Amino acid sequence: MSRLLYRLGSAAARHPWRVISVWVVLMAVMAAMAGTVGGTTHDNYNLPGTGSQHAIDLLRDRFPALAGADARVVVHAGSGKIGQADLKTAGDRLARLRHVSTVSPAQPSADGATALITVQYDLPVTELEPGPTLDDLRAATDGLKRSGHEVDFGGEVPENVTAPGGTAEAVGVVAALIILFLVFGSIVAAGLPLAVALAGLGVGVSGITLLAAFTDVATTAPTIAMMTGLGVGIDYALFILTRHREGLAEGLDVPESVGRAIATAGQSVIFAGCTVLLALCGLVFSGLPIFMTMGFATGIVVAATVAGAVTLLPAVLGLAGRRVLRRRDREPGARVSTESPRVRRWAERVGRRPWAWLLASLVLMLTLAAPALGMRTWPSDASSEPTSNTVRRAYDQVAEAYGPGANGPLLVAVDLKETGQGTLPALRDRLAATEGVASVAPPRLSPAGDAAVLVVTPEYGPQDERVTGLIERIRDGMLPPGSEITGLTAAYADLTAILQGHLWPVILVVVATSFIMLMIVFRSLLAPLKAALMNLLSIGAAYGVLVAVFQWGWGTRLLGLPHSVPVSSFIVLLMFTILFGVSMDYEVFLLSRVREEWLRTGDPRGSVTSGLGVTGRVISSAALIMVAVFLGFALDPSVVVKQMGVGLAVAVALDATVVRLVLVPATMALLGRANWWLPGPLDRLLPEIKPHSADDDAVAVPARDKASAAV
Repeated sequence: MSRLLYRLGSAAARHPWRVISVWVVLMAVMAAMAGTVGGTTHDNYNLPGTGSQHAIDLLRDRFPALAGADARVVVHAGSGKIGQADLKTAGDRLARLRHVSTVSPAQPSADGATALITVQYDLPVTELEPGPTLDDLRAATDGLKRSGHEVDFGGEVPENVTAPGGTAEAVGVVAALIILFLVFGSIVAAGLPLAVALAGLGVGVSGITLLAAFTDVATTAPTIAMMTGLGVGIDYALFILTRHREGLAEGLDVPESVGRAIATAGQSVIFAGCTVLLALCGLVFSGLPIFMTMGFATGIVVAATVAGAVTLLPAVLGLAGRRVLRRRDREPGARVSTESPRVRRWAERVGRRPWAWLLASLVLMLTLAAPALGMRTWPSDASSEPTSNTVRRAYDQVAEAYGPGANGPLLVAVDLKETGQGTLPALRDRLAATEGVASVAPPRLSPAGDAAVLVVTPEYGPQDERVTGLIERIRDGMLPPGSEITGLTAAYADLTAILQGHLWPVILVVVATSFIMLMIVFRSLLAPLKAALMNLLSIGAAYGVLVAVFQWGWGTRLLGLPHSVPVSSFIVLLMFTILFGVSMDYEVFLLSRVREEWLRTGDPRGSVTSGLGVTGRVISSAALIMVAVFLGFALDPSVVVKQMGVGLAVAVALDATVVRLVLVPATMALLGRANWWLPGPLDRLLPEIKPHSADDDAVAVPARDKASAAV
């Protein structure tokens, strides 16, 4: 691989326009295919094997009018009571909208100042276009507004309307450009990693659009994929560029320096990218189609950024020549330092007292992780939105006028083929007498009389911890055969249970595959084991910070949230797979350099000091860029994306500081030669991946370039 990458890099540097032309054509073809045959993102909320899904399937088969999405029109009088004529006119107009199956009569509040109209559609929310559908709702209720009433919208359709993105990505790109310029002191060097990352991102996003033509891709998947792809893409290009600048500082000509950079740092990029892809593959074991497509979408973008780093980047580096250096460093005889003396001195200080530094850093990380023991996961809903949003205003009006449970009613679907209609009165009485139930509406029969639905209103809101216990009490022997609970709140409870049940299998698969991969790369047993444990430590600390910021409410106002919210059920599993892969990136880059020094000198402690001294500055810069990118996504209006951005930023910051600058040198100093120990049977079994050397250059470089290779 080293020899192949050397040839690829040096050839691309000698013939840059050929490679750039291939990439331009590739991006154009992918964009054209995405625009013509590509699909659109589409959420798949099916929860196979759950009670809520069983009830939904029953309703789709027997009672399709109640199986689709719903929307709520909440009308509030500015003063006095709402006119019934206005409500009837609005109801008639709503009934004529596309895909509307039923419109319930307006339900007035006790004081008559608020009315609730429920609009039921004949399609699930994933089959509707939430934006245009919400526009239709607004147009149908214009008369109420002209009469001086306040009108807001809630329910599945309005809550699935997403605001246009772009702000988070722009913030991340600008921050990355500024950091790169400060690090390299050259606008050319600052722009190249960003340009290459954006090129890979463009190909990857087109690939996601093509994927959407064949399967359901979650609506948040492109955002999460871009968040991850932008961060790792810049980092991958940054590591290769740094190695290339080292080569130029040693006096190598541009093609030779590029070839060696791709053969060394480029090889690490490939292994780091494969580690991220392996971690994302763990989402296949999540048990949910929506998570699988998130993993596939993010994997496509990561693969595209890796391809750009090892093919497009060497071409643009060849085109840029020595302009990637500061102007003063381009002069003949200029000395360019590739090592950070400050980081090297720090590594030596940690190595002199490893136990003290190890224990201090462990105490810090475990303290940060402690709040995660009390983590409560639950999907976000309208109550998490700012009060400027119509769905939040509708939520508050409903809670005030009808009680908090009215925002999360439970639907009990009864199969009357399994049990007769005579059981419905007793079932309603049992439900009404259940602790936590505020009211039970009279049963509604399907057109054929073979199914019924009872609407159960809890005493507390959807995000209340007690709602899960209520669902369990109703399911525990209270329902007749063939009956089940559904509704958004019940589906959220089932979703959370699925994700919690699949968390440990995903963790085991991701950790095991990454461990095997690193064991092959570094031919060591303890180095990958130590890396896995430290990654778990930094992820646990990130979970703890998420709990403190969002669940405890320490940072919700700062992030634009109205109050504390549970950690989204989507976050724990998704964040683990992405974080484990991204954290392994830094481990691969650092240990690759340490192993080079170890093989060259045989000094276990000195190799750690030298490796960290050379890579410390670039890893810190890369981490700073990634933190800036992730924090940019904390500005996203989606609570899920916001929590992802904060969690990833915290984990990367801890990984690049506490882990890489303290835990790694401390543990490696304590282990000494045991860092690279590999049992004999494994040594004979595992393939050997040799690092790039000058001998490789002698074989790989054409005869006309041997003189420059010998410099």
